[in-house]
Amino acid sequence: MIFDKYYVLDTNILLEDANNIFKLSQDSKNLIILPETVLDEIDSKKSGFDEINFQAREFARILENSLIKESIKKDSYKIIRLEIENTQNAIIDIISKDQYDLDTKNVSLNIINDRKILEIATFSNDYYKKEVEFLSLDIMARTRAISLDIKTDALVGTTDKEFNYEYIKTIEIDFHQQEELYNEEIIKFDPEYKIYNYSYCFKIKDSDQVILANIINKRIVILDEGEVRNQIITPLNKEQLFFSNAIINHVINVLIIEAKAGSGKTLLALSGALKLVRQKHYQKIIYIRNSIESLDKGEDVGYLPGLEEKFAIYNHPLMDSLDYIIRSEYKKKRTKKNQENIPELDDQEVTSRIEQLIANYSIETMWVGEMRGRTLSNAFIIIDEAQNMSNKTMQMVLSRIDNSCKVVILGSNKQIDNFYVNKYTNSLTTLLKSTQNENTLVNTFAIKLEKVLRGPITEWAESIFTK
Repeated sequence: MIFDKYYVLDTNILLEDANNIFKLSQDSKNLIILPETVLDEIDSKKSGFDEINFQAREFARILENSLIKESIKKDSYKIIRLEIENTQNAIIDIISKDQYDLDTKNVSLNIINDRKILEIATFSNDYYKKEVEFLSLDIMARTRAISLDIKTDALVGTTDKEFNYEYIKTIEIDFHQQEELYNEEIIKFDPEYKIYNYSYCFKIKDSDQVILANIINKRIVILDEGEVRNQIITPLNKEQLFFSNAIINHVINVLIIEAKAGSGKTLLALSGALKLVRQKHYQKIIYIRNSIESLDKGEDVGYLPGLEEKFAIYNHPLMDSLDYIIRSEYKKKRTKKNQENIPELDDQEVTSRIEQLIANYSIETMWVGEMRGRTLSNAFIIIDEAQNMSNKTMQMVLSRIDNSCKVVILGSNKQIDNFYVNKYTNSLTTLLKSTQNENTLVNTFAIKLEKVLRGPITEWAESIFTK
């Protein structure tokens, strides 16, 4: 039987989305080749409640609908052909070997498994008399494949052009036009307006004056800088002002933020959330962070509710932000009272105040594994580390949220730690790309925070390591 294409899949392709097997098969036009090691790795992931565990179980269900068509021995290799005939069709060859050629001394398990998979890929090139393509999200595995003269790709998107949407746009206007800006359609001032131009700097000609505005429903909403700055953490530049203004604007319900390390994204999101809960627009704050504990195993660390002891361990960005907020608020009060003799807060008092803040504002973290079947209501939701979430994970999380919530999604494509996604396939990129298309379902906002405010060391590190 002749196929259009022959794909050898790495484990991460199926744990990113089990249904990739049907997408790649294209209704049995292409042959899917699965090394037995891939099945072993997927089988080891079936227990648990993280997204990769769900995908492992989903793939097992897919295989349950398959029929064994033939079994062939070729030298020391065994090929079992499966056919899946359902709403979607696929033909799969599972290839195993009695004894692999690799040397396993002083080599870690994940490297051993990669080499087993690539040994099957090398055999497949000869056996099918066609060039097979090895698909993996792991750059190290792909590099090893290239060294063995195996054609390789990263599943999707590796040939996509980098996109750089102009989320903040600067245009010049005449002096008399500034009075016409309020609630006017943006197209009147910028005929080249695009749907992803969420923020504008209107520069007055022959002047140093600049008027900042967000675009909501294609109309100009001028920033009330006094209101925007009236919170615990004060925005320090125009990017932060645009971001903070979008947080407190009640029309916008989904914010997508790509930001460098130290740009203040979590601090500003949390500060805005506290303000809106204090004003009783929402009842609670829910913080969700996808943090990777082991790159080799691809295991997600847990999501823990309330004031449990491990709350701080698994949510350092949140706890660090709460610590900073407590100290900043205390410092502002001292300055207002002009009482320099008031002592600084010690660590024990800060911890006590953080616990009180968590209780007063109903701040909780939520484990992704327990979100299926739930509905989140009347909450300000912060989803951090979105670059480490697969599209399936983000889809599941967002589908739990009703229309009484506001969602702020934070991430940086320069800090991907998840073995099962890359900068082309993670949910942050998918969400950022979605901003080029108009939608009538939700009011979105997006921005990139480029200015590092944590300090000179962070900015220096960003400048030399991200070139």
